[in-house]
Amino acid sequence: MDGFIRRADSLMNAKVTEYINDKNTWTQELNLLRSVLLEIGFEETVKWGAPVYVHKGKNIVGLSAFKNYCGLWFFQGSFLIDEQKKLVNAQEGKTQAMRQWRFYIVEDIQPDLVKQYALEAIKNSEEGKELKVKRNTKPLSIPEELHLEFDKNERLKEAFNVFSLSKQREFSDYISEAKREATKQKRLEKIVPMILNGVGLYDKYKNC
Repeated sequence: MDGFIRRADSLMNAKVTEYINDKNTWTQELNLLRSVLLEIGFEETVKWGAPVYVHKGKNIVGLSAFKNYCGLWFFQGSFLIDEQKKLVNAQEGKTQAMRQWRFYIVEDIQPDLVKQYALEAIKNSEEGKELKVKRNTKPLSIPEELHLEFDKNERLKEAFNVFSLSKQREFSDYISEAKREATKQKRLEKIVPMILNGVGLYDKYKNC
């Protein structure tokens, strides 16, 4: 046991410790999940503002906490067998490979089962099972509602142009896909502060 403790401590990333300590509601759950992943021997790092566990240079699983739950994100989770039906697609129709496992209380966490899923994910990675993200090559079409906002707010336009093409398209499609004008306006009100603050529409789902 002492040997494991020393080994786990040596793998700990101070930024992950800081992340967990900041999530007061989920500290116990996150520490338990972290201990399981470190026992496996992952390299622990932080990417996109959240803990990520890496094996041979590949992102395998992420750790994150939200208001109502904490969870694991398997980057290539679509390849996991998931006999226990623990995984969900947080963005059905948008997320292709990534799958999430949510925990609402510490009793939800079964360390042996978490380890089983993580080891399977490592095995899949070593076998080259990887779903490449399909890049959208269609031209960017900014909806009229967003254009009007740009005309009223030059800073908004400048902030929008800082985003990658894919994130610009996400914002534009989010408005265009709404059927009713009232819904478009509601969505516009939501994304304007996000754009000004440099936050992508789906960044919270990618923080893993």
